[in-house]
Amino acid sequence: MSRRLRMWVLATGGFAVAVLLVAAYVRLPRFGGERHPYGERAVAAALSRHTANAISSVNFDLRAFDTLGEESILFGAVLGTVVLLRQTRDEREVPPAPARIAPPVRRYARIMLPVALLCGLYVIAHGQLSPGGGFQGGVVLATALHLLYIGADYRALERLRPVGQYEVADAVGEAAYVVLGIAGLVGGSAFLANTLPLGTFNTLASGGTVPLLNAAVGMEVAAAVVVLLARFLDQAVEIEQGPARKEGKQS
Repeated sequence: MSRRLRMWVLATGGFAVAVLLVAAYVRLPRFGGERHPYGERAVAAALSRHTANAISSVNFDLRAFDTLGEESILFGAVLGTVVLLRQTRDEREVPPAPARIAPPVRRYARIMLPVALLCGLYVIAHGQLSPGGGFQGGVVLATALHLLYIGADYRALERLRPVGQYEVADAVGEAAYVVLGIAGLVGGSAFLANTLPLGTFNTLASGGTVPLLNAAVGMEVAAAVVVLLARFLDQAVEIEQGPARKEGKQS
């Protein structure tokens, strides 16, 4: 295909998308108006499934398959990072030298570490009841763990962060979401259908599969962010056999 033909294909596709966007725009409800068809249907569906947080109902029930795609994007990004930043045979890790930490920063990090971890768990566990959920709570958990890096040193973080186990947890969280979807097929319904008992409204056990899918996402996101940050932090490496050393050996 020539360059000119590719440009025509691109222009045609862009024009078609623009037409669709304009057609959708002119049919949108007036801003601030009283008619909100999607919101009304989403809230009604959330209440019928005993899910107090309508956003979690949309994410993990009404369009749970889309959320699987979003989770898989993060999983694929972390997998790609692990492959690209893996240690090669001509590299060796250099242990980072301990840096001096101001006492107020050290005290703040030690105090906030358990508080931040508890907040992350709370956000995940109450995702079907209040704002938050697996994505937000998972990020809070992962970043809270790195308060050790700020308040202590990198070696303290490494002791509490065995990267291999977090890589397994990342895969388990992704697989758990898929298994819950297959459970709907086994139960005679659709993939990721909400087939579990709905429980009592506004309690932790409400929402059917929503809290389970939410927890699976929380595990996957928390582990994925930890692995992602670990791979970038571990880039304190030194090339053992660089070009200069090889030239020295040849001479």
